[in-house]
Amino acid sequence: MASASCLSLLVVLVALASAASAQLSSTFYDTSCPRALATIKSAVTSAVNNEPRMGASLLRLHFHDCFVDGCDASVLLNDTATITGEQGAIPNRNSLRGFTVIDNIKAQVEAACNQTVSCADILAVAARDSVVALGGPSWTVLLGRRDSTTASKANAESDLPAPSFDLANLTQAFANKGLNVTDMVALSGGHTIGQAQCRFFRDHIYNDTNINSTLASSLQANCPRASGSGDATLAPLDATSPTAFDNAYFSNLVSQRGLLHSDQELFNGGGTDGTVRSFASSSSAFSSAFAAAMVKMGNISPKTGSQGQIRSTCSKVNGS
Repeated sequence: MASASCLSLLVVLVALASAASAQLSSTFYDTSCPRALATIKSAVTSAVNNEPRMGASLLRLHFHDCFVDGCDASVLLNDTATITGEQGAIPNRNSLRGFTVIDNIKAQVEAACNQTVSCADILAVAARDSVVALGGPSWTVLLGRRDSTTASKANAESDLPAPSFDLANLTQAFANKGLNVTDMVALSGGHTIGQAQCRFFRDHIYNDTNINSTLASSLQANCPRASGSGDATLAPLDATSPTAFDNAYFSNLVSQRGLLHSDQELFNGGGTDGTVRSFASSSSAFSSAFAAAMVKMGNISPKTGSQGQIRSTCSKVNGS
């Protein structure tokens, strides 16, 4: 049983986290940088129209940022003599994309409002605008996050849910970030867009039995069993409509056509089967749950007030 002092500390930490989230506001830049959101939307829409896959890449950047020490743009920091960043972590290495798009957005926003809009907020808004650009739901992004001055490769490797996770591990990973099972299933629905590398789905297509045999065979043609061979070969996470943000991902799961082991775990005789069926049968139910979960995810441990800084360049700490 936890001691009274430990419980008191937990209460304080929860209160501090709630207070930080409460400081976020949808109107945060209305006065200081009124064109910020329109600038971000224009740049994201252009990037996604040019390459639809970029929408998924920007959404993934926000997710991989928030799950590691909160939504603070730590994922954007390059390695330095004093920082071993998150981009080289196993879940991110040679697979994260969209940095140039974020840099372009940051440059445009900086030109309009110098050192006012954080990179963390740009990631949050860009994720929303990417989903909308691909036909998905919109939501009100709360703003006011500040940027971190450090990053953690170790935390990226320990906190990000792995493609090999079973349902229990997935549930725990999301619960650790204050997200419930419905949030987890809804956020996993972000896999209705984008692609994954062979190294992330190899075990599923060769070693699992809960996968459509025709799908497994077709994927094996371009993803050899031997590790290191074809590791970067891509396949769509949702082969039905890979560039449309819809609920086809869930219908695929019901048909055992999930690309990742962790995807198919959501519909494998466990407690999330009902939620998957619900989202598969109702696009509006999925859209509503996804939007709500994105707001919750965006509220994970934000830095606010005098914490962190507003980076002038997203890839490096000010003054470095």
